[in-house]
Amino acid sequence: MPVTKEFLFALAEAAAKQTMPRFRQRGAVDNKYETGFDPVTEADRLAESAIRDLIVRDYPHHGILGEEHGAVGLDREHVWVIDPIDGTRAFISGLPTWGTLIGLQKNGRAIAGVMSQPFTDELYFALESESFLVRAGVHERLQTRKTHSLSEATMFTTTPQLFKGEQRLRFDRLESMVQLSRYGCDCYAYAMLAAGFVDLVVETGLKPYDIVALVPIIENAGGMITCRDGSRPEKAGDIVAAATPELHRAALEVMNG
Repeated sequence: MPVTKEFLFALAEAAAKQTMPRFRQRGAVDNKYETGFDPVTEADRLAESAIRDLIVRDYPHHGILGEEHGAVGLDREHVWVIDPIDGTRAFISGLPTWGTLIGLQKNGRAIAGVMSQPFTDELYFALESESFLVRAGVHERLQTRKTHSLSEATMFTTTPQLFKGEQRLRFDRLESMVQLSRYGCDCYAYAMLAAGFVDLVVETGLKPYDIVALVPIIENAGGMITCRDGSRPEKAGDIVAAATPELHRAALEVMNG
């Protein structure tokens, strides 16, 4: 049975029923790390459980990889990749720049994705060959901006502090070449790229659940996204996403020295 947009919307709605009642409620925050800080909340765990329950019910032969509850069936043809709250730091800070990411891979390639931000009533999704923003029931086709040169580009990254050594020097050079550089926003920056407000997103150290859902949203909107070595982005790691192939090529040239 093929996956429909109605099912994607149902997954996002199930997650929102867990995240929205807990947003800006000053709930408990746990730390995944013994050193450093990687927050996780009840909303993260319950939202992922709600998504997984629907997938198991309707697509029991599919595999699942989730940030909070692990993996099952990764060798299957179809695998769902879930980040129930991408941007938990924003979530616990009361900032509406987090989102629920739900991606679907077929034989390792991302074929459908959702980025849901229920607080702002925005749902970005890709299915088949198109990407849309749905807000208040209205579908708006997503299209990246036709930016070709770094000097005209707006670029986002989570924080330059994540880049280390030579990679930090290359990022600093790239940052000096773009028109505007901004930090933070996690998955929301990629959604803004697909919607035509941002031109570049450059990240390091990502996991598959950070990026798989966003890949088809960007590609179907006309953008280009790969790992820094030019390979497919589903494996995550160092990511460069751009509004146009020309801009993507220019950013890779700088980041690869």
